[in-house]
Amino acid sequence: MHDFSDSALSRRTLLKYGTIALGVAAAPALFAGAAEALPASSAAPNVVRPALFRQAITALRRHSGRIAYQDRIAIADFAAPSSQQRFYLIDLASGRTTSFRVAHGSGSDPQHTGWLQRFSNADGSNASSEGAFLTADYYVGKHGRSQRLMGLDPTNDQALSRAIVIHSAWYANEAMLATHGQLGRSQGCFAVGQGDLEQVFGRLGPGRMLYSAKV
Repeated sequence: MHDFSDSALSRRTLLKYGTIALGVAAAPALFAGAAEALPASSAAPNVVRPALFRQAITALRRHSGRIAYQDRIAIADFAAPSSQQRFYLIDLASGRTTSFRVAHGSGSDPQHTGWLQRFSNADGSNASSEGAFLTADYYVGKHGRSQRLMGLDPTNDQALSRAIVIHSAWYANEAMLATHGQLGRSQGCFAVGQGDLEQVFGRLGPGRMLYSAKV
């Protein structure tokens, strides 16, 4: 979790970015209904656990009215340790998947075991949240270029006010594994390696779904 400013987001700021994100979701959906139309066999990637993938597709259908672009999704598999590539970008038409490492929040792993122990939606928890997120606009903050997220479920609907975003960080670089055997921890954000951020942003973009779970 990283702030957009040194103080908590004001109501005006929340409304501003909420409007931006909702505007993205309300744009003409080039791929509206794509997830429903695709045969499960062609959409399912080989590297994501089937139960998790099915759960993500169910979430995509449930929130389809707010997700403009349904050709690609991201899934964070927090049942896996941080040492593994557990952040998946999936092309739903082909099943082609690109995977990256991603850090979880310190509040989700207080003992720094490398495994997510719990989720939280509470402000100040420094924990990762579960559920479906809508990717919104970009901004430049403490960790450079970052992307805001709108939580779509009761389990993550405080994501915007908590400043839960996608960004890169040194503690999410692969080099951490050689010395620590695991990644560092974020404050609840989806922190990827510094060399991976452009790929993540290039493949995901605004107006798509990121699904976070531990199945």
